[in-house]
Order: sequence, then structure tokens, then C-alpha cells
Amino acid sequence: QVQPVESGGGLVQAGGSLRLSCVASGRIFSTYGMGWFRQAAGKEREFVARISLSGGTTDYADSVKGRFTISRDNAKNTMYLQMNSLQPEDTAVYYCTIVVGSTALGPWGQGTQVTVSS
Repeated sequence: QVQPVESGGGLVQAGGSLRLSCVASGRIFSTYGMGWFRQAAGKEREFVARISLSGGTTDYADSVKGRFTISRDNAKNTMYLQMNSLQPEDTAVYYCTIVVGSTALGPWGQGTQVTVSS
């Protein structure tokens, strides 16, 4: 398996929460920082959050800061995105991938759809 596999998306009302998961190969997880990106319909893919290899450093887009929390469990080759206080503008397909510096390197998985109703 090369591409990461995202899961945990769904339909939620505004103000609700979701927890996304990203499973990647052990080789990827033991080597790279990772990040979450999202793409809303008709828009370009945008950065959401990133986390260093050790998990000790995180960074967020201003639009999600204080609402979303990124984390990783290297023993499980899994990264998470806890999303609280969701708003309709968070509606998008969410993807995880390798991040080096501020650059997303791919590979890209199928993504997981998050839909927030008002």
C-alpha cells in the first residue's frame, strides 16, 4: 500500500465534531512529517494542519486554529484530526499526505468527505 487511507468523515451539524484518521505505511510514518489538506467543491486544495515526525511540532491554518487538533500515533502508523466547532465552510474532502517543510509531497489517497450543515 502506497497511498494513505483517510476515514472518519461524515455529515454533521454546525457546532458538531468529527475525528478523522489517516493510516499510512510504516515506511512513510517512520520517516516523514504528515499533514491534512482539504478541497471544497470548485476550489483548490488547501493546507489544514501539519505535524512533525515526532509529533512534537504542529502547525495550523488560521481558519482552523483553536478548533482542530492534529496528532499522530507512530506505533499504529496513524494520524488524526480532531475537528470541533465545525462550520459549513469546513465542508470539503479531507486528505492526508507527507509534508516536508511546508510542501505536500504526496502520495494522495481518496480522501474522506466532511459535510457540515447549517
